Amino acid sequence: MNVVRARDLDLNLLRVLVAVADTGSVTKAAAGLYLTQSAVSAALARLSESLDTPMLVRHGRGVILTSRAARLVTEVRPLLEAMLQAALAPARFDPTTSERIIRLGLSDFSDEWLLPPLLRRLGRDAPRMRLVCTPVQFRTVVDALATRRVDLAATVIDKLPQTILRTPLIRGHFVCLFDPRHVRLGARPSKRTYLAQEHVIVSYNGDLRGTVEDRYGVERRVRCSVASFSAIGAIVDGSQLVATLPEVFAAQLLRQRPHLRSAPFPFAHRAGGMDLLWPAALDEDDACAFVRSAIIDIARQVPAPS
Repeated sequence: MNVVRARDLDLNLLRVLVAVADTGSVTKAAAGLYLTQSAVSAALARLSESLDTPMLVRHGRGVILTSRAARLVTEVRPLLEAMLQAALAPARFDPTTSERIIRLGLSDFSDEWLLPPLLRRLGRDAPRMRLVCTPVQFRTVVDALATRRVDLAATVIDKLPQTILRTPLIRGHFVCLFDPRHVRLGARPSKRTYLAQEHVIVSYNGDLRGTVEDRYGVERRVRCSVASFSAIGAIVDGSQLVATLPEVFAAQLLRQRPHLRSAPFPFAHRAGGMDLLWPAALDEDDACAFVRSAIIDIARQVPAPS
């Protein structure tokens, strides 16, 4: 890319590109932007020149976005929306009248214990505010917060850059979840008993290794690997498989399936849990602070695992 041209890039050109992507037509984009078709075409030509790459290619009688332009639209759309919201936001935040959209990143099970009470609270105290919820996990959440694809996130993660702030929501240990009708694990299983079982694991890498393999250097008899905790209860129920998961998740599954059982995870480990994360740049944002406070209060009311 030409560095000088990129430095002089007119952000209005990106707005034109997003309009073309949204409408699928230069003509319709021009009408929506109250510009002439030639002005839109000229803007796209300037953007192509600034970035040294074409934005459109001919397709039949029309045009379509190039792959580079499509990626650019995906990356800049939330930034343009954030800029528009910032420009239109009232000087003083009032939850009863605010129409702010908060983008919330949620990890496994967060939507089940957090979203229902959060929506009820917003309906009562901030009836015009809206949420856009996006799945996140420890591999994706930092980038999602840094690029403002999400404003807040509730997930499990160890290390964070200084640009991301956190506060704890839920703390607990790992436990083993199993169906006692098919698995003889015992009240306090030994490491040998635990490793002798067949397991279902959650792997964000799409393989047969999980946190236990990586952290403790042991190999479980993994029968099944899934991408999230959402189906763990149904998989364990009626099977000979053991799942290892945070006790707050296990407690929720046990409330849904009381015939299942949990037992302590036999390897020594520190208590961990789920944190609420947000960019330092939004630390003094009144709307985000309002939602953060609501989430923290809801987390305090989550029943402790028995």
